[in-house]
Order: sequence, then C-alpha cells, then structure tokens
Amino acid sequence: MLEHGGGILAAAARYGIPAQDWLDLSTGINPLGWPVPPVPSDCWRRLPEAEDGLVAAARAYYGASALLPVAGSQAALQALPLLRAPSTVGVLAPTYAEHPQAWERAGHRLKFLDAAAIDGAVDGLDVLVLANPNNPTGERFPRERLEGWLKRLAGRGGWLAVDEAFMDATPEASLASLAGAPGLVVLRSLGKFFGLAGARVGFVLAWPELLSQLEERLGPWSVAGPARWAASRALADFPWQEKARDDLLGASQRLAATLSRHGLNPAGGTALFQWVPTPAAVPIQDRLARQGIWVRRFASPSALRFGLPGSTEAWRRLEAALESLP
Repeated sequence: MLEHGGGILAAAARYGIPAQDWLDLSTGINPLGWPVPPVPSDCWRRLPEAEDGLVAAARAYYGASALLPVAGSQAALQALPLLRAPSTVGVLAPTYAEHPQAWERAGHRLKFLDAAAIDGAVDGLDVLVLANPNNPTGERFPRERLEGWLKRLAGRGGWLAVDEAFMDATPEASLASLAGAPGLVVLRSLGKFFGLAGARVGFVLAWPELLSQLEERLGPWSVAGPARWAASRALADFPWQEKARDDLLGASQRLAATLSRHGLNPAGGTALFQWVPTPAAVPIQDRLARQGIWVRRFASPSALRFGLPGSTEAWRRLEAALESLP
C-alpha cells in the first residue's frame, strides 16, 4: 500500500498531539469544499440507480457525452491496466505513484520519463500515462502537445491516459471535450476541487467500447447512492464552482508568496497546493509536525507539498510555524 496525504491519526500517535488539534495541509483537497446538504433518507435504503441524474450532470459539467461514474479515479486507474495485453507504458516521473504501480502489477513494461523526454519516446510506447496538472509537481502540458501525442499513439492502437484530478480550477486546459476519441482516457475526480474525497466519486471519460469493458470489470453499484446524490448536485452548482475557482486560485497565490517569504520557494503548484523542492524536506516536515502542522513529504526528489489553509486561524498557524524554522 503506497503512502498518500492525510494519515492524521498516525501522526497524532507519533507526535503525541490529539488528532483534532492538527492542521492538515498534506492532501491537496479543497478545505472549503462544496457544502453538502442533508441527504434524503431514501438514498440509504435503495440501491443506486443509473437513471438518477448523475451521468447527465457530469456530461453537462465536463462537456463530454462518453463517461462512466466510478468509485473515485483510484478504482479506474487500477482497472484500466487490466484491459490491455502486456504493453510498453511510458509514465511521467515523478507523478502520482498509484499509476506506475497499477500498470506494473498488471504485467506491463514501464518506462519512466521526465517531461522533456516524452516527445522523443512516444513512438516507442503503447500507452502514455501522465497527470495534468501533474501531482505532485504541478507541471502542466499544453493541450496542443497532448493532442499531438494522442494522434501518434492512437494511430497505432495506443492510449493516452491523462489524470486530471487537479484540473477543475482551470477547465479550459482539459481534454474532456475530446472524450470519445479512440485512445484517449481522461480521469476526473470530485475529491480535490469539490472537497468530496470521502464520497469516492470519479469519472472515466473515454470511447464507448472501453467504457463498456471497464463497467463490466467494475461491476454494478460501483458508486454508493448517497455519494451519487451529493455528486449530482455539486456538479450542477455552477455559481459555487465559479466562486471556488476564484477563491482557490487566490489562496494558492497567497500560499506561494507565504512560503517564499520564509525561504521555501515553490517550483510548481496548482490551485490546491504548492510544490517545494528542498534537501531539508525531512527536518522541515518534522519541525512543522511538532507544531501540529502536517505536510506531505516526497523522497525522490526531496520535496514538500503544502495544501491550502482553510481559515484565518489556519493561515496564522502556518505563518507562525514557518517563522520558527531555522
């Protein structure tokens, strides 16, 4: 099992600080997520139904007709490698570690590539897997470049699989409008921008034949009824989405400026996190943790990822903790 953000209970036990006293900046999840209203009691007593409006809401939100609801994009990225014969798979490095693990477990041959090496390697790949924006570095790939790689891959029966978990704040850069094109797989999630990580709702945007194969493998009722109810309404709440985009982009800029003032200069980021390469990642994470602030640490390359504080008090705590660093 790979490590992820979160893990506050384990951190609380390690540092002797009660879980409720932590400021968790490790996950990249919107701390001011979509406000979920009370869920109707019928949602708990009935099996999920495909005609409940979730697919229609998702099609309107993503501007795509070919999509499949899944139990978070995690469910899809683990199943997708099982739908191809053993292949040569290029994976952006570093990136979300679940991607290479899933393809490797399914028996595929992996080639780890930095962004600059992808163009020269595409013609030797069967599948290219990347996140856009990348997690954890925040690196972005222009739409035109992605479309060029898709054309080269699909012409040989290959796939371009793009994880857009952090795309919602900048939808104009998404490939969602191309969903249905042979060879293109786009993964989306309601966990980050909408702050609904616990609902476990995501979508696969792809051509119909692949979606049918994926649905068959995942089986019925892959998304729980209450989660479907909440997701349908969040996807349709366009006024909230518009305000959230403005708020998150402003908060991310504030976070970058705050970190820079204390010598932690971000080298990339998204609307939901900032990425700070530093050889001192281990001691900095430890010093912040001793003050009840949990950030995500990466070993290769040595770096920290800071999510957004969600309140005036949280911003104050972060500022004070950064000031105490040597």
